Amino acid sequence: MDEPSPTTDPLRNQFASLNDLAHELASLEDLAMRGSWRSILDKVSLARSLNLLANPHDHLIYLSYNVLALSKLRRFADASNELDSLHDFNSHHYKYETYPQLYPNRSGSMVPFSLRFMHAQLPIKLGNRQEGLDRFYFLLNFISQKIKEKESNNLQESVKIWKRRENSVLNCLIGHHLGNKEFNVCLDLIKDLIKHDYLDPVLISKLGYIQMQVGDLEGAKISFSRVETMLNEGKNDGYSFLTEVAFRNLVSRNKALVYLVGKDYVSAVREYEECIERDHTDVVAINNKALCLMYLRDLSDSIKVLENGLERVPTRALNETLVINLCSMYELAYVNHSEIKRTLSNWIARVAPDDFDASCTRV
Repeated sequence: MDEPSPTTDPLRNQFASLNDLAHELASLEDLAMRGSWRSILDKVSLARSLNLLANPHDHLIYLSYNVLALSKLRRFADASNELDSLHDFNSHHYKYETYPQLYPNRSGSMVPFSLRFMHAQLPIKLGNRQEGLDRFYFLLNFISQKIKEKESNNLQESVKIWKRRENSVLNCLIGHHLGNKEFNVCLDLIKDLIKHDYLDPVLISKLGYIQMQVGDLEGAKISFSRVETMLNEGKNDGYSFLTEVAFRNLVSRNKALVYLVGKDYVSAVREYEECIERDHTDVVAINNKALCLMYLRDLSDSIKVLENGLERVPTRALNETLVINLCSMYELAYVNHSEIKRTLSNWIARVAPDDFDASCTRV
């Protein structure tokens, strides 16, 4: 086979669709987007039983979806067992160069990054927090090595991909430390990144949130101001997933949070309304606007905000936190709240993804 031209885009030329990447991958992706996790398990099982997965990478991609589906359905032990069947991610069995006839001119690992991520996440879900954290830090080191390797070869698109992965892992790590109230660890992680000119507005905003939790309101304002300056100057390191609208909404939500802490709920509502005008699927803004209205003792409008959000964008707005808040408001506002919550629960049963925890309605 001829060597590919260095000026061509290999993804565009070799893979016209998701199905060119793996067997019926488009169908798997569609099921995942709809939250049809049980259907994914059935599809993977059928493909395996009929020997439809011809290539090594097909098996790995289907295994990734299977592990993800099991995790979403909270079958963490089964997901872990499935993942353990791979044994060693660095095995030659999972390298392209082991199969030159199938993957000419390709080298490196074919293990999807999602599997490495879930390998770190699953021990935490199974109660082995320290093992999970160790794996996350090992994964961070692995990513750092990949970034250096890609930079040395001047592969800028690959650098962006790996830095986005680094971003995701860091955000997850910070979330785990926050959940355990290890604020100093979170602060050290983020400040170290900022010291190395890691300009991700989401992480700097997260620094502000942590500063608020430890009582450093002025420090939080400085962090939020830095994010707003980045927006005004058009600075985004390119490694976050923020669109311009998402960036503007991040800045507005940061402002609203400062107002909320200062109990200026009217100003906070104004900021959240601007977010919703820009992006009607901004669930954080929808939820927080409703909470601010509740604090202003406008329970009726607060309920309407959440109900309208669920009605307009059920696939985005339907999360347990928002539903819990709505049910709490029903309990405060109505004598017959049990009947209203039952109606909501029946609607959720029709539209919710498989992994939605229906017990949050408290029916």
